[in-house]
Amino acid sequence: MRQVVQNYKSGELAVLDVPVPGCKAGGVLVRSAYSLISTGTELMKVSEAGMSMLGKARSRPDQVAKVMQSVATNGVPATYRKVMGKLDSYTPLGYSLCGVVEQVGPGIDDVKVGDLVACAGNEHALHAELNWVPKNLYARVPDGLAPRHAAFGTVGSIALQGVRQGESQLGEVALVIGLGLIGQLVVQLLAASGVRVVGADPDPVRCELAERLGAAACGDPASAAVETAVAELTGGHGVDQVYLAAGGGSNQPVELAARLSRDRGRVVDIGKCRLDLPWNAYYEKELDVRFSRSYGPGRYDPEYELEGRDYPIGYVRWTERRNLACFLDLLSRGSVDVEPLVSHIADFDDAVETYQSLKDGDLKAVAVLFRYPEHAGEAEEAGAPAVAVPAVKRGSGGVSTPARAAKTPVRLAFVGAGNYATSMLLPHLAQRDGVELSTVVTTTALSAANAQRKFGFAEATTDLDAVLGDKSIDAVFVVTRHSSHAELTQRALLAGKAVFVEKPLALTEDELAGVLAAVEKSGNDRLQVGFNRRFAPLLNEARKRFGARTGPASLRYLVNAGRLQHGSWYLQQGTEGSRFAGEGGHFIDTASWLLEADPVSVYAVATSGNEDLQVVLRYPDGSTATISYVTTGAPGFPKETLDLVADGKVLRLDDFVRASVYGRKRWVSSRLPKARDKGQSAELAAFIKAVRTGGPMPVPLESLVATTSATLAVQAGLVGGAPVTLARAR
Repeated sequence: MRQVVQNYKSGELAVLDVPVPGCKAGGVLVRSAYSLISTGTELMKVSEAGMSMLGKARSRPDQVAKVMQSVATNGVPATYRKVMGKLDSYTPLGYSLCGVVEQVGPGIDDVKVGDLVACAGNEHALHAELNWVPKNLYARVPDGLAPRHAAFGTVGSIALQGVRQGESQLGEVALVIGLGLIGQLVVQLLAASGVRVVGADPDPVRCELAERLGAAACGDPASAAVETAVAELTGGHGVDQVYLAAGGGSNQPVELAARLSRDRGRVVDIGKCRLDLPWNAYYEKELDVRFSRSYGPGRYDPEYELEGRDYPIGYVRWTERRNLACFLDLLSRGSVDVEPLVSHIADFDDAVETYQSLKDGDLKAVAVLFRYPEHAGEAEEAGAPAVAVPAVKRGSGGVSTPARAAKTPVRLAFVGAGNYATSMLLPHLAQRDGVELSTVVTTTALSAANAQRKFGFAEATTDLDAVLGDKSIDAVFVVTRHSSHAELTQRALLAGKAVFVEKPLALTEDELAGVLAAVEKSGNDRLQVGFNRRFAPLLNEARKRFGARTGPASLRYLVNAGRLQHGSWYLQQGTEGSRFAGEGGHFIDTASWLLEADPVSVYAVATSGNEDLQVVLRYPDGSTATISYVTTGAPGFPKETLDLVADGKVLRLDDFVRASVYGRKRWVSSRLPKARDKGQSAELAAFIKAVRTGGPMPVPLESLVATTSATLAVQAGLVGGAPVTLARAR
């Protein structure tokens, strides 16, 4: 299929051939009939992409701050790879469309194939021929409503949510500053609810359009016309509400809002304009400043948008989806008219030229629609006990892994191509001799296309079954979200593939048991979990310098994990497990490798709110390892520090930058000049060698299982408040 994309680094716009997205559970696959260009939001994004790197940094200081924090935590090279990987990628455009349901995913019963739906979301309602849309981001189009009008559903919901935030009442007077697409819709919604509206915009054509659509008067905010109209309509008291629907860097809109508001009026920010509030003006009138968050309640909540968990109507009357359905209803009943807003309808084939014309100013428009070739005509006519460590049983037959010829490349498939895969794994593999990147599989079409372009995969697809059935593929990398690791690993093992799965291997004991059942059934134990720290060159050198030990050891591992950014999928504990369940295996594996044994018991305690964890592991020879996993530390402090004490010696690791050993002789490494090497390259080399030669996997399966069981036992220990014994099942 085809999709409109932009490279944020170069500014290039293109219509790209990408794989068809998969139809996952909880959503529908929609073939686009019309999609709407947001001439405000999208053109701002297009313009930013054309800036220099310095210009981009100045326009997004919030992102610059994140980059600087990443440098402090991960070092310059790793941060550079991550940032440039994001910049030099195709990003999607679009967030409002109407189309026909082509496939219905499991769990969906409110629409059927052939239904016309309006769709929302900057990850789901894209300028693409096909989109997968989750349940709470689509609504069925009422009978008789034209698809090109229904394509306004998302921007209409944005305007509707803004009006709701203003709490307008019959007979009130409102001022709408900015008469672009959103402003024109706000004018109509207010007029339909019995509010008299004054509009402000420097473009006389937009002012005239707003007056035709219901505004009492409109004018240039720099002239006296707006102030005069407000005085006449309000008897000199000022407007009851001001809606800021303007963009740009001028502070004029908020200053005008203060001057023309009545005492204790309401100011609602819908657009993205400068908000340096003049304190005296807002204080003296005690103005109520409110923000309108996009389409309504549910926006930016992954449980609502992605998992389909609705809010009870008795507590949240108007959600994203209800706003979308409401706006479609208003359109179908003629309360709002979007036809006068349609400045241009372009064929989807002409998408790049259309964007360029808008950017250059050759095409002046309030709203522009893309019309799609397929189905567009049809659409117009349609309407605390002991935790057992599972025993590892390997089947007697099924999979053989003979050594490969020395010059035969190892053919790899990647399932998932997110930040970690593209910044920490694929750069190493793309440069490695004897490796062929065969296929990349993702659920979103564009991420697969990006990985194919940047790393040279032979194919990109969303069809996992086809990849697992391809006998020429030797190994599968599972680099997806945590909740899918165990299932995908099982499927790949049963298909006879060697598997590299990023941590964690499993989030529950049942998932772990399922992986081991797949090993037993298939006889395939060719499995590696991405516990890379044991492969770090600096830590290996320090371990060698420390030497053998005779007595028990004490190990302390401080992990200054820091707080997650709002919206991170790591916070979705209901589906993705706790943060420690996802990441803690790294540190348990490192401790067990240093102590040369698997733990026999786990004791865990947490601070109030479970923000900081103390995990104590006991080993067969009496050694102990204490892992302090904290999120409340200073962001400037190193992320990982480790001390190992035994036999009158001390090994210290400082964040994979410097290591030292104190004993009869003191050894201190030189500080790494470039980057923290946490072992990914060496780990991948060991895995590829094992696949090529048919030799043992880099880490024994028993160790992977023991580490996973110990990680899962932490949660059981927190619940039970007592040590958890790790006993092997008989």
